[in-house]
Amino acid sequence: MTNPVTETTPTATTRPQDVPDLTVAHAITPFHLGHVPVRGRLITLGPLADAILSRHDELPEPVRALGGQALALVAAMATALKFKGSFSLQVKGDGPVSLFLADCTDTGALRFTARMAEDYTTPLPETAPGLLGKGYLAFTVDQGPETERYQGIVGLEGKDLAAMATHYFQTSEQHDCAIQLFSRLTESGWQAGALVLERLPDSDPVAGNDDQQHSEATIQDLWETACTFAHTLKADELFDPALSASTLITRLFGTLGVELAPARPLSFGCRCSRARLQRVLERFSTDDLDHMAQDGVISMECHFCNTAFTFPRDSLTHHTNTLSAETP
Repeated sequence: MTNPVTETTPTATTRPQDVPDLTVAHAITPFHLGHVPVRGRLITLGPLADAILSRHDELPEPVRALGGQALALVAAMATALKFKGSFSLQVKGDGPVSLFLADCTDTGALRFTARMAEDYTTPLPETAPGLLGKGYLAFTVDQGPETERYQGIVGLEGKDLAAMATHYFQTSEQHDCAIQLFSRLTESGWQAGALVLERLPDSDPVAGNDDQQHSEATIQDLWETACTFAHTLKADELFDPALSASTLITRLFGTLGVELAPARPLSFGCRCSRARLQRVLERFSTDDLDHMAQDGVISMECHFCNTAFTFPRDSLTHHTNTLSAETP
């Protein structure tokens, strides 16, 4: 996976605002349907969407809109993990966007970056297939340095990012899901959110609390009904501050026995830090460090939060025991 923290010159642009310490307390509302073996999550990033996407003003608006959808998608998936770790989405294609990456930890820490192809031209297409071109989509589950990463890869197929993700889960995981992704730029900033349904095995204890046993045909009909209800959700409803998540979920699925779970937070989750980046630099040889320095200073820029860090060359010493992999 491409490292999104790269060496830059001391003249690299640093954002004037600090990296925000921002948490949205009730960003994710999990639920399950008592009459159907289905669990779901309704996600609204609130001010997080603008806090993350507005730091990428160098990216064209359609790319940031796609980024908002990706953030909502990984938030939905990561917060369903039953272990500590992170869930990431990476797309690499031959379209105007050469690299596209979003990830979220199990605690809800979100980040995003993208890179444009050197030869991209304007005007840009506004659809995911047009922006990404032909290539692959990879979902990665990372449980930490002590555990091997799990990664699933599939070709880019679908009319939008939601369809691409659905195709992945159906083909690579044999897992039925319904995904709705939303992202838009308004006068007050970016908004992003999602609604995700997952069909559970009939024997799953979260699948419902009904004593009634349904036939496979009936369960399939109920699943399709739940998907139909999910696809009636509109962006104006999702982003309406007068409508709570519980109101929306009950409005959509009230006839299917909605059971709400406690809401969960999302936060601005760039994991760069001066200490971590210094450890990265100190893996390089003395000659490499000398070559990186300009006027006695080495700069590194985090492409997730677009913040530049500067290090005096004489403050860095090569350490041979810091060569293990570490992702900033």
